[in-house]
Amino acid sequence: MGIFRRNSPELDGDTDLLTRPDLQEDDGGHDRFAHYVKKEKVVESAVTGKAVRALCGKKWIPSRDPEKYPICPVCKEIYDGLSRKSPDK
Repeated sequence: MGIFRRNSPELDGDTDLLTRPDLQEDDGGHDRFAHYVKKEKVVESAVTGKAVRALCGKKWIPSRDPEKYPICPVCKEIYDGLSRKSPDK
């Protein structure tokens, strides 16, 4: 998705410019971690092929053994924050 700029200083007059962000290669950092996802979503993904979304926001179709990777620090931080909250009575 591009960014729309009106009257850009690089252009003369009343001209609009649509720019596209530079697409950079992802270093695959999220792929180097095991992420927290609800079990039923992982099972559903295995059956339907739908992507799952981790607590950190990563969306993908699980295909690797998560035991081989360290836990995503962002997922862990979110999970720890959720588990500290006491249930309402």
